[in-house]
Amino acid sequence: MAPTHVLRCCQRGLAWIPVIFIALVVCWSYYAYVVELCIFVYLIFFHLSFIMFVWSYWKTIFTKPANPSKEFCLPKAEKERYEKEERPETQQEILWRAATSLPLYTRTGAGAIRYCDRCQVIKPDRCHHCSACDMCVLKMDHHCPWVNNCVGFSNYKFFILFLAYSLVYCLFIAATVLQYFIKFWTNELPDTHAKFHVLFLFFVAAMFCISILSLFSYHLWLVGKNRSTIEAFRAPVFRTGSDKNGFSLGFRKNIAQVFGDQKKYWLLPVFTSQGDGLTFPTRLVNADVEQATVTLQPEPNKR
Repeated sequence: MAPTHVLRCCQRGLAWIPVIFIALVVCWSYYAYVVELCIFVYLIFFHLSFIMFVWSYWKTIFTKPANPSKEFCLPKAEKERYEKEERPETQQEILWRAATSLPLYTRTGAGAIRYCDRCQVIKPDRCHHCSACDMCVLKMDHHCPWVNNCVGFSNYKFFILFLAYSLVYCLFIAATVLQYFIKFWTNELPDTHAKFHVLFLFFVAAMFCISILSLFSYHLWLVGKNRSTIEAFRAPVFRTGSDKNGFSLGFRKNIAQVFGDQKKYWLLPVFTSQGDGLTFPTRLVNADVEQATVTLQPEPNKR
């Protein structure tokens, strides 16, 4: 038990290495730009983008992933029966009975109730278990090592803004440092240690620009489709079958699902996403909770 505990502690410590790396790069970029270049006109926009970048990054890292509520846990008696039962078909019958009062539209690929044996909960729609966080995460998108956190319902907006502001931050640095980068190669810069900061600042900013741009573009496309990264690779399965666009409500409504109805808050890393993370409107089913539960009744056994 002790070696396992030590290993787990080491894994948790190592998981912070990417976050610390990003933090060090950001701190160095601040020093190189503000202290070494120190161009007043540029500093106003620089600090604005820097503050928004750090704010959204902080919120993405330290916002706890949302988990299924207690209503998705099996009652004590049913839980004991489920754990003692060895036949999969009987276990499914137990889950079907427990799910009749839950707002569920999706199933497993085999048409069964989505249940997490690790967390011992019936999974709400779009919820998945994260092995890195060891928990079920509502509307899970992916586990991001660069923030050492799961990106899901509670912090997906923050993650999008983090990508946006980091892209703006890197673009601004690369654009404003470019002229000094050119002067470096033409030997027009004063021969001081600042010239090396200029050289590496441009390279680092340009490198991150390219990598972030592709990731940011991909997630903007996902937002427009109201689709998570997991759903992009594995389409959710509904009663009528799998449908990768099952949660798509149209472009405007899809945007509002993540950023909310009030546009004045869209660019701020404050939580404005619609819903509770447990239920989601679909284009396939325009029904209330009672109608939703009816669709999940087990189908009669075929003989």
